[in-house]
Amino acid sequence: MRNSMWTGLRAGCAAGLLGLFVAGAAEVRAQGSGGPLRDPAALVNPIIGTTNGGNDYPGATVPLGMVAWSPEEPRHRPRARVEGVPGSRIDDPGRPAAPGGYEYSSDRISGFSLTHLMGTGCAGASGDIPFMPYVGEVTSSPADDLRAEVYGSTFSHEDETAKAGYYKVKLANGVAVELTASPRTGAGRFTYPAGKAAVMLVRTSNSETGSSEAQVKIDAATRTISGSVTSGNFCGYIGTADRHSYYTLYFVAQFDTPFTATGTWQDAAVKAGSTEAHGGTTYGPKGFIPPGKGSGAWVAFDASGGKTVGIRVGVSYVSERSAKENLRAESPAGTTFDMVREKAHAAWNQALGKIEIEGGTPDEQVVFYTALYHTLMGENLYSDSDGRYLGMDGKVHTVVAPQKAQYGTFSGWDVYRSQLQLLTLIEPQIAGDLAQSLLNQATQNGGEWDRWTHNAGITHVMNGDPAAPAIADILAFGGSNFDAKAAYRSLLQAATVPTAHDLSEEGCPVECVGQRPSLDQWMKLHYIPVGAHAWGPAADTLEDVAADFAMSELARRMGDGAMQRSFLERAQYWKNIFNPQATPEGGYIQNRNADGTWPKFDPKSTEGFVEGSGAQYLWMVPFNAKGLFNMMGGDAKASERLNAFFYNADGSLAVTNSGPLHAELNNEPSIASPWLFDFLRQPWKTQEAVRKVLNSIWTNKPNGLPGNDDLGEMSSWYVWAAMGMYPEIPGRAELVLGSPLFESITIRRGAGDIVVKAHGAGTNAPYVQSLKVDGKAASSTWLPQSFVQRGGRLEFELGTAPETHWGTGASDVPPSFEP
Repeated sequence: MRNSMWTGLRAGCAAGLLGLFVAGAAEVRAQGSGGPLRDPAALVNPIIGTTNGGNDYPGATVPLGMVAWSPEEPRHRPRARVEGVPGSRIDDPGRPAAPGGYEYSSDRISGFSLTHLMGTGCAGASGDIPFMPYVGEVTSSPADDLRAEVYGSTFSHEDETAKAGYYKVKLANGVAVELTASPRTGAGRFTYPAGKAAVMLVRTSNSETGSSEAQVKIDAATRTISGSVTSGNFCGYIGTADRHSYYTLYFVAQFDTPFTATGTWQDAAVKAGSTEAHGGTTYGPKGFIPPGKGSGAWVAFDASGGKTVGIRVGVSYVSERSAKENLRAESPAGTTFDMVREKAHAAWNQALGKIEIEGGTPDEQVVFYTALYHTLMGENLYSDSDGRYLGMDGKVHTVVAPQKAQYGTFSGWDVYRSQLQLLTLIEPQIAGDLAQSLLNQATQNGGEWDRWTHNAGITHVMNGDPAAPAIADILAFGGSNFDAKAAYRSLLQAATVPTAHDLSEEGCPVECVGQRPSLDQWMKLHYIPVGAHAWGPAADTLEDVAADFAMSELARRMGDGAMQRSFLERAQYWKNIFNPQATPEGGYIQNRNADGTWPKFDPKSTEGFVEGSGAQYLWMVPFNAKGLFNMMGGDAKASERLNAFFYNADGSLAVTNSGPLHAELNNEPSIASPWLFDFLRQPWKTQEAVRKVLNSIWTNKPNGLPGNDDLGEMSSWYVWAAMGMYPEIPGRAELVLGSPLFESITIRRGAGDIVVKAHGAGTNAPYVQSLKVDGKAASSTWLPQSFVQRGGRLEFELGTAPETHWGTGASDVPPSFEP
């Protein structure tokens, strides 16, 4: 999702990424000379992606954790509205600096919230329960301080440290803040300046874009603050369909220091000595926090000698009691900050160590492991340590074996393209839990699979129906520990029987409430026409054919031959919106009227498309590239046009910011396109274009991630590309080849390791000279599904000049699928 507008395991039996918090820190493998990196977590730079629209956050979390303790920043000061001056406006003061809460160009912090989503284009994602260390007396209501000019603090990036599982900043108010996390708890260490009033504000109601209710209670005898916030509102400022609450987060914070004073506020009322307050901020007319609304609490400490205050905090989406149980299970009394930090670091090493690299520059190593780190932050843990979670039906459920944890966040339109495949490749058991989580959500939601879920909420954001390719992706890459037959039956019903929501205009264009908007038109006309309930009819058609292709794959795996054939035929409906006379230079996929006529078309326009132009969407038929080339007039014509898409008139590569007629490798609609040169027997151009992206728009800098990370989708693309392979075809496990960036890559898997050796690898050596697969010379520019299933060994010879003979045979091209 892009641009300014759309901009648990059970205690005692945990395993995999989260198990370190039960079993203890894992041993880190020693590094020999020239061997794999010993401490990949130390290479992670969480500041990458915190500006340039990346919308990642730098705070402390563990892989797929529930807790993500990270800074919240208010929006910059308003610019005056100047008559006749484009872009001048008065900003909404209740809007965060960026989705994810943090924008590198900002220098003011309003609090440190316990939950976050990373890389989203929309604001309104979590940011729950901000804690803010304050130096001074509380004399006015923080509810009136949306820009944190009174109760916030500035800071300098020179005083900031962000690492995997750890965040530290020295605020201008003199407080040093340190944060770390376990799956369901956070640990904080706050050192106040000597001789000044030391206060901790808990801005209970101030989730990222507000709340409908909040509760807070102080128990001075036990040095505890507890409460809850009821929120939601993801993308709620775009329209009213999501401007409501759909989850409650409970918290219990245990302090190691006595309170010398307490107080609360509710709206404008400030009550010194009080210990309880309630009231949400409400959602303003633009969907953001209105001024003067909300509640919270504060406590003061004796800091006469310069005091370090420790906090252990547990959270739950079920109850306050469950938050306390999570705290007891993962961070019991006596657990020190450093103990939690060490386990967090070890958890990241265990997760990141599933892919070992050798070679590359120091910056390339940092970018690679940071991208893998971001890939493993997308789907958030949602069930408690006892396996309970609040379902989408409003009832409390418990995970049932073989499922070990419920996950609550799914940005389907994004992650079905490559993030789910990478997650499944290295953690198939967790991916299977995610698949079961999606099925559980759909079952609790009356059989509808929502395309963007957040905690216990359905948000309907984006377009198409990504559920089918998501489930098919997980199956194809080895995630099998879920009820695949039940998932198939449910998805089959959803793809063939229109619901009232499918026929509804509610939420359109961005938040259409149906799983398959305008499914009735799809089944009647075999495309989504102009005027249908959709965001972009042409784009929706392309997303729906990808879903139908994935359905054909699911039917194949279930032994349902009739449905396999039927959905493979439906997957070709994209041909019904290919207009061969769209422009003088050739045909395009475009909008089509219900009567079969074609409206006016401009390939530079986004009319009928979603976050991309007609020229960029032309190439989005990854499961039948051969069929697309044939529609364009054959391989020679398709080659001419793909080259024009990727190369500027001066011969330079156009991979981003070259205009709507060229590729934009900073957003999802274009990310599969550079791999299409393999299908045209020009693999050196795939190698060249992909490496250009890696070398130019991914860097070890705050702006070094191209556009919204989208819960790790864009980062997963980088990881695949740097390994020299890509899951081009949704719902299948063939890997289309580019070239490895590193000399050696080992993907550790129970099903069989994948080992990649790249002789001659280097930043400017992207060109494949030759390849061996399992010791045998190979010229195919793709790997079959069986390679992923069993593992194997690739040996590349790379060079700095194109080898225009390798991979150019008729039998070397990756497969295309049609009846």
